[in-house]
Amino acid sequence: MTAQHASALFPSATVLGYPRIGRRRELKKAVEAYWSGKISQAELQGAAEAIQLATVGRLAELGLTGPSAIPGTFSLYDQVLDTLVAVGAVPSRFGTLHDAGGRLGVDAYFTLARGNAEQQPLEMTKWFDTNYHYLVPEIGPETEFSLSSERVVEEFALAKAHGTVTRPYLVGPVTFLALAKASDGAPEGFSPLSRLDDILPVYTQLLEKLAAAGAEWVQLDEPALVADLATPASELSAAVGRAYAALTAGAVGAQRPAILLSAPYGGLGEQTAAVAASGVEAVALDLFKGALPSDAELSAWAAQFAGKTVVAGVVDGHNIWRNDLAASAAKLDSLRAAGERHGFAIAVSTSTSTFHVPHDVDEEVQLDAELRSWLAFADQKVREVATLADHLADPASAKGAIEEATRVIATRAQAPGVRRPEVRERTSALTDADFSRSDYAVRTQAQGAVLDLPPLPTTTIGSFPQTAEVRGARARLNRGAIDAAEYEQLMKDEIKRVIELQEELGFDVLVHGEPERNDMVQYFAEHLDGFDVTVHGWVQSYGSRCTRPSILWGDVSRQAGPSILWGDASSCSAITVPWAAYAQSLTEKPVKGMLTGPVTILAWSFVRDDQPLAETANQVALALRDEIADLEAAGIKIIQVDEPALRELLPLRRADQAAYLDWSVKSFRLATAGAADATQVHTHLCYSEFGVIIDAIDGLDADVTSIEAARSRMEVVNDLESHGFGRGVGPGVYDIHSPRVPGQGEIEELLATAVEHVPARQIWVNPDCGLKTRGYEETEASLRNLVEATKAARVGLTVV
Repeated sequence: MTAQHASALFPSATVLGYPRIGRRRELKKAVEAYWSGKISQAELQGAAEAIQLATVGRLAELGLTGPSAIPGTFSLYDQVLDTLVAVGAVPSRFGTLHDAGGRLGVDAYFTLARGNAEQQPLEMTKWFDTNYHYLVPEIGPETEFSLSSERVVEEFALAKAHGTVTRPYLVGPVTFLALAKASDGAPEGFSPLSRLDDILPVYTQLLEKLAAAGAEWVQLDEPALVADLATPASELSAAVGRAYAALTAGAVGAQRPAILLSAPYGGLGEQTAAVAASGVEAVALDLFKGALPSDAELSAWAAQFAGKTVVAGVVDGHNIWRNDLAASAAKLDSLRAAGERHGFAIAVSTSTSTFHVPHDVDEEVQLDAELRSWLAFADQKVREVATLADHLADPASAKGAIEEATRVIATRAQAPGVRRPEVRERTSALTDADFSRSDYAVRTQAQGAVLDLPPLPTTTIGSFPQTAEVRGARARLNRGAIDAAEYEQLMKDEIKRVIELQEELGFDVLVHGEPERNDMVQYFAEHLDGFDVTVHGWVQSYGSRCTRPSILWGDVSRQAGPSILWGDASSCSAITVPWAAYAQSLTEKPVKGMLTGPVTILAWSFVRDDQPLAETANQVALALRDEIADLEAAGIKIIQVDEPALRELLPLRRADQAAYLDWSVKSFRLATAGAADATQVHTHLCYSEFGVIIDAIDGLDADVTSIEAARSRMEVVNDLESHGFGRGVGPGVYDIHSPRVPGQGEIEELLATAVEHVPARQIWVNPDCGLKTRGYEETEASLRNLVEATKAARVGLTVV
């Protein structure tokens, strides 16, 4: 450690990050108000600063009181975008976004995130095995790196001016480049990681400016080191060595804060030696997903970290279940003993940033008190970290809290509804036949006779814009201002409007628009036993978009008894049937029944941690299988079972992926295999890096698969072609995550690319995803262009 920061000891307790949207989604509201012109840039900045200072105050109140204990992980939109803007890595296709002073301001920042009339935004994809989406950098030989934003310095200075020295945060250079895609103009085989030596001087400049502002520690996030990426492990190790040698060496080291290298979401594995050999002062290890070595291997492992601080991530930052403090304390005791033998200090942390969980479970007063006692949101996790730090300092001081956690965990295991014999008997009786349909060719013939669709059939993914009137009706129902009958009629009116719009636009397969659904997972959670939902449990999905993951705590089945809607005429436990049947009654064209698949329901919920995910997935699948049977009985001929999160839960290590893909694919097949040959089963996937799991997508055995493709400019068709994908497929032609309206010519070009690589008989035409978050004006214009482009593409088309 250099003289500059020799006295900067790492705090005994910290977290790797904290929710940044605000306790009441203040950031979402401010950002969207700025986009719509309702507030000024100064007002946006004021709202952002208020959230940052509120976070600092809350974390200090919860026990993170030491210098650098509070992470500076705030972001206006996305942490990868923040780093991209800081280093000036603007793709050339955007032209000049820098101002006269060489800086990238707020409007340039949002242009990269949301696109403009001429350019699509940066591609989005999932952040490791989470439901968070990050913006993908585009790096090529032509990319120019320069210090283009000092926002991270300004945010540190803000907290310091109010009395707190925080720990600034950046995505580390190896992860930033390893997650980037090659720019459009890059030569074939180009690796963005080859630009490492060019980007490091900008990181050095930022470290120097942070040191000058008074920062004692900086956190560089390197989760790429816990995953098996396309980059060979040996190249990643070499990159770690080069990067951190440059950032910590010589005179540069005397002008920088101490560095915490954080490696969340799994174990470092073969990257351990490279990280331990780096010159960083502290390493944050995920010791929740990544276990400590065995006793026989612990000594050799520990010896590598001599002279550093090992920040032990023993509290899960990614799920909401109360920590087993006794087990964590035992893990910390083993680590402390190893540290005393080998000369390293230890501190306590969460395994990941807690921005993956809501703020505070104490606010969920509507939840059953016993269920609430099983949970730990971000604030409770901070307290757990503080308790475990107390244990390291004085075991007696934490004894009561540790014993209480043990008692609650034991009570949870015996609680009613956690294990239900009738549910478990049904899953244990499954046979291979329950997972298979007839041959695809047989089904195609049966479906063709029933549906009689034109070439390049058009459809949408499911949801239509949720208007203020629709949301208001739901809110009035929830507070008792209207009754169920009035709400039902309002939803019917909206469904009728959506059906009429689609017929006027000329769509071939219609949807009911899902106005009754608050969320594609929560809606099902509210109708399934074994789930509960929150009121304030918002987490960030991407940018200003937030979701409230449901809590899957017990064995799952459809609820018994009639719905509050539709009276006694409905199936006693049907979830979607009355809405779909009503929509179908309004048109001669087929209307899709819309379900969320078992893997996505798990991925977008906080799922019980006391049994294998495969068992839980099969329980959910059987509930959906019952729903499909009821939809068929109601005359629905096309049923879509969405699995946008199939790629999301894929383990980060290749050795674990085959087992996951086996049970996840089987759960989808279990849900759908009961469908008749003439029933066309669709599925939908988005932002999934499809080439990685193309065999699994084929294995789902869906008749039609719609997939994100517009933002990535139809890259997926290469994977489909090389795989020989032989089923129906709808590569998206309209990016709904941006407000821009794609022109007819743009869509025609995308369709031409699709037909060039995939036989026209297989192609469907659809948006990338559901339209819930868009406005009607832009939606109607975009869908009209989609239909007109399809008509043009059909001219002269030969379908073999």
